[in-house]
Amino acid sequence: MYSRTRTSRRGFSLVELMIVVVIIGLLAGTVTLYVPAYLTQAKQSAARHEIATIVQALETFYATYGRYPTNDEGLAVLTQPTEKIAEPLLQGLPTDPWGKPYQYNCPGKTKPYEVICYGADGREGGEGADADISSDNLKK
Repeated sequence: MYSRTRTSRRGFSLVELMIVVVIIGLLAGTVTLYVPAYLTQAKQSAARHEIATIVQALETFYATYGRYPTNDEGLAVLTQPTEKIAEPLLQGLPTDPWGKPYQYNCPGKTKPYEVICYGADGREGGEGADADISSDNLKK
């Protein structure tokens, strides 16, 4: 007769696997709750940065021509080279992080001009992701 040696296999029990699955589920749920808020903040921050870039281009236009672009010219005039400015002030017409064009008003509500991003909903007013971002309320 021969003797059989018993090899023990080591594995995870069903309870251990269920605990791991529950922990992963809790982590995924937590991430799912907080990521959209961070994405919204990132888009709003990108819009503020782009508006600041547009404002710099508008100020350069003003320093060169002694006026701001009219509503008819809009921001498109900043993307074209002129006889006084060899390179365009903006490389293209920017769109906000939600894919909509920035609005330009001359005169603005409180300043000579205003550049506005209407947020996620694309309409005036709103809160949270739908909040308007304007050149008038950029942080200095």
